[in-house]
Amino acid sequence: MTLRIGMVGLGNIAQKAWLPVLADAQGWRLAGAFSPNQQKARPICDSWRIPLYATLDGLINDCDAIFVHTSTATHFSIVKQLLLAGKDVCVDKPLAATLAEAEQLVALAQQRGRKLMVAFNRRFAPRYLQLKALGGLASLRMDKHRSDSVGPRDLFFTLLDDYLHVVDTALWLGGGGATLQSGTLLTNDDGEMLYAEHHFQVDKLQITTSMHRRAGTQRESVMAIADGSVWQVDDMRELRQETAGRLVIDPVPGWQSTLEQRGFAGAARHFIDCAQNQTMPQTSGEQALAAQRVIEKLWRDSDRE
Repeated sequence: MTLRIGMVGLGNIAQKAWLPVLADAQGWRLAGAFSPNQQKARPICDSWRIPLYATLDGLINDCDAIFVHTSTATHFSIVKQLLLAGKDVCVDKPLAATLAEAEQLVALAQQRGRKLMVAFNRRFAPRYLQLKALGGLASLRMDKHRSDSVGPRDLFFTLLDDYLHVVDTALWLGGGGATLQSGTLLTNDDGEMLYAEHHFQVDKLQITTSMHRRAGTQRESVMAIADGSVWQVDDMRELRQETAGRLVIDPVPGWQSTLEQRGFAGAARHFIDCAQNQTMPQTSGEQALAAQRVIEKLWRDSDRE
């Protein structure tokens, strides 16, 4: 039986990252989409030649698994409705706006025997998978900066909405089980995040995460240092390796699409495979809870300073 896939929410991320992958059906069928804003959604669905459902219940009835790309504030109510209806769910990070809501969704997925995945696309980026396979690292640093993105939301929103990517990816690359050693969170007078940097330890591995919201660049990079070699990945594309004073640059393969490079294609296929075979997603709700708990701790620690 061909798996029927649905989408809830048709904003920018859904249009740029998920629709191109899901519409290229390979062993599944994109059954349609639902958006509360029917007027804006109509031309999008028409361009992709997929049905636009007038109600979420209508989409639920015609789907086996559903991708959720709505605002964080709506994640809890929508994902809860889908799980109660017996559907497997892949939702954009974060899982929910609060830790308590996220914990409820994970418990509900377990009770209902459904697959719940949070779309941490960087865990499926080929370059980061190459770094993940390395052993014997002494240090790992991940930077994800913004050109000019201070505000308009408060510190907690930015930590959960964007810095979460950095923390989750870096700790995943480091193998998990990290201990927070120290950190800095700088905000402006309006409580909006300017800069974050944190230091973690996993056994002997030192991990640093960093983000500046007005750095004049959209640069993302990961540097891994091992005995005798330094590895660096820039913007999930180019891989640079230095060994014994020799630099080797591995450019991105010409055949590889941007959505493959950034892990969206891999994440979508992984969730669909999990839904088809009823296997546990690599970025399950439990994994998302672990990352969200770290963000919550960073925020609470900063609030006490």
